[in-house]
Amino acid sequence: MAANIEAYQSIRKDLDSKKVILVAVSKTRPVGDVQTLYDMGQRDFGENYVQELVEKQKQLPGDIRWHFIGHLQRNKVKDIADFVHLIHGVDSQRLLVEINKQALKRNRTIPVLLQVHIAREETKFGLDENELGEIMKSLPGLNNVAIKGLMGMASLTDDRAIIRKEFQYLRSLYDQISLPAEPALRPPLTTLSIGMSNDYTIAIEEGSNMVRLGSLLFGARN
Repeated sequence: MAANIEAYQSIRKDLDSKKVILVAVSKTRPVGDVQTLYDMGQRDFGENYVQELVEKQKQLPGDIRWHFIGHLQRNKVKDIADFVHLIHGVDSQRLLVEINKQALKRNRTIPVLLQVHIAREETKFGLDENELGEIMKSLPGLNNVAIKGLMGMASLTDDRAIIRKEFQYLRSLYDQISLPAEPALRPPLTTLSIGMSNDYTIAIEEGSNMVRLGSLLFGARN
């Protein structure tokens, strides 16, 4: 299914009014679908797979802001380090160190979000509260990564109360660490990336300022 232009225009207008960044999740979608939304002004696109991201980046306009939103393996960081705009799913200290290493080689600073495990499913990735605290303590030694905020994925459930509770928990963690004790060592967090096609309205109500939408914009994947 091609990009849903009418849905995109409506959603984009609503999100712009709320100052929420729309990341169009283009994984498994053909380059033509990405180009369609690009031509309408969309610049932030999210991909889950490194090889697919690399191929699309070569074929599409250079001012696209590419977000890597999947589970990133350390040995794949080098493949996207030259151009990635934001890495959403940093879920370990070792991954953060590798991103810093690759960014240093390229003389750039790579913005990242720390992924927190908020869902009931154990299959989802993410840091727990203690691991998040440990990473925040280690940041002064990592000069080529910029922690911009937190990311989380809610449980796959129709129970909206559960989803809301999980988003509220992540928002509380975000608020706790958003303003550092020593601002000179780390700028305040600016990004709370929660909410996908099935739950983004709840996420925005709970403080999200970045949502990742795929099926609403492109239709259900095959």
